[in-house]
Amino acid sequence: MRDERYTIDDLLRVMERLRDPERGCPWDLKQDFRSIVPSTLEECYELAEAIEHEDFTHVAEELGDVLFQVIFYAQLGRERELFSFPDVVHTLVEKLVRRHPHVFARGDIEGVVDGAIAVEQVKESWEAIKQAERSARDQHRLLADVPRALPALPRAQKLQKRAARVGFDWRDAAGVLAKVEEEIAELREAIDAGRAAAVEEEMGDLLFTCANLSRHLGVDAEAALRRASAKFEGRFNTMEDLAGSAGQALAELDSGGLEALWDKAKQC
Repeated sequence: MRDERYTIDDLLRVMERLRDPERGCPWDLKQDFRSIVPSTLEECYELAEAIEHEDFTHVAEELGDVLFQVIFYAQLGRERELFSFPDVVHTLVEKLVRRHPHVFARGDIEGVVDGAIAVEQVKESWEAIKQAERSARDQHRLLADVPRALPALPRAQKLQKRAARVGFDWRDAAGVLAKVEEEIAELREAIDAGRAAAVEEEMGDLLFTCANLSRHLGVDAEAALRRASAKFEGRFNTMEDLAGSAGQALAELDSGGLEALWDKAKQC
């Protein structure tokens, strides 16, 4: 039993050992930047799920898994002489200090700024600094750095939020709700006409507008949909349990029987 707690240096050494060309792990040795991206996304979702369930024991574990992804990328970068873990840390600290001038006076970690600043001022300053960073990278378009790899719902909200900064936005949620109703009508029209391509396009417009409505209501669309999916899953599992206790399988029931079970599950 090890008495001392492991450190970040130990983690870096473990990663180094796993990637040792002669004595490392065959699976880890096969990986590259692209191949571990799915694992990175999966670990982030597992972390989000643990946080949503307030399962803090697993939050700590999942944070470790996410950190391991960072360490893995850093090792790959070091092997190819692109960057190293210290480079990752340096870049992060430098960016955080630069983006928080209201905390770090003179760009010094220990520099103290006198006086308080409102949250809205912080947001304005943050966006101005990020815009300056985009310009320095020749990303002059307002939507230039919204990652295409983001899940569709949060990317939609991020695009809408960015566009709203220049006034391209609905005044209130009521206007967006009216747009939702308009999109539903257009979707019905495409369905009635039997135009598959138009149905897909109108369905996309409806989802995009629903994401916009969520933003105006102060709701995270992705989190809301995850919770709705979890609620559906729980109620459907209850339906299975109710059917099983009656000696039935869901597949054996007609629509009326399924609807009755669904109503019971909603009351549980």
